[in-house]
Amino acid sequence: MTVLEVIQKSTEFLTRKGVESPRLQTELLLAQVLKLPRMKLYLNFERALSAAETDSVRELVRRRSLREPLQHILGTAPFGEWEMLVNRQVLVPRPETELLAEAGWTFLAGLKPHDSIPTTALDFGTGSGCLAIALAAKCPLARITALDISADALVIARQNAERNGVAERIEFILSDGFAGLPGGQRFDLIISNPPYIPSADIAGLQPEVRDFDPRGALDGGTDGLDFYRRIATEAGDWLKPGGKLMVEFGDGQSPALKELFEAQKWIVEAIRADYSQHERILVARGAAALRGD
Repeated sequence: MTVLEVIQKSTEFLTRKGVESPRLQTELLLAQVLKLPRMKLYLNFERALSAAETDSVRELVRRRSLREPLQHILGTAPFGEWEMLVNRQVLVPRPETELLAEAGWTFLAGLKPHDSIPTTALDFGTGSGCLAIALAAKCPLARITALDISADALVIARQNAERNGVAERIEFILSDGFAGLPGGQRFDLIISNPPYIPSADIAGLQPEVRDFDPRGALDGGTDGLDFYRRIATEAGDWLKPGGKLMVEFGDGQSPALKELFEAQKWIVEAIRADYSQHERILVARGAAALRGD
């Protein structure tokens, strides 16, 4: 078959299987097999595929038809200007989280290191490492700590830091919450995209998420707020005076989240929207940090 015929037939097949954007998905898979930029497929419509190439495309399209995420099939996912390795051990980075990263590096970049002490940030639940890597790349004077409870996730995060040239400025720590951090350490920024899906809602998620993202990166407990309770209760002890906390959260969680943090004496400075104008990011300061205690 030619390139155009493969695109047409595979698109029809993925359409029948209910896969979103079936032509785009087909083209990305075909480009992977042919080792071509996707747009160059359009200059090669009449090219005939070899039997091996046809078999390879057929297998990738079959996997996608079973709702395996495109990013898992390709092995990587974009995150802003960076590329992240992804697999079943880490959450596939979402575009909304890029806004959280941007808010974080904008804040850090505005701080002036003093006495040769670098600014510092903690990525709480780093997963693929995308937030920590973005902060390190955009703030070359900052030191980043990235923790996760999953040793498998930290393997991927370290590989991503190496791929993106920032591994020497990120310390990865295997830890259940804040427990594994060295005592007395304080951060200018604590940033997190914790699990926030209510447990009962996970069964209704898209198969690509429900069946392939790690459950531990999705399940936020009965109301989706379990990890925020822990952060609200414990994070203030790890924040420098003048430091900020930034967390991503799920649809409709803003009012409960604001109440939760204010009950723990946080000053909620802002609730920011995502690309779809859904409230998505909470920015807060600890009351002690405001007083300089």
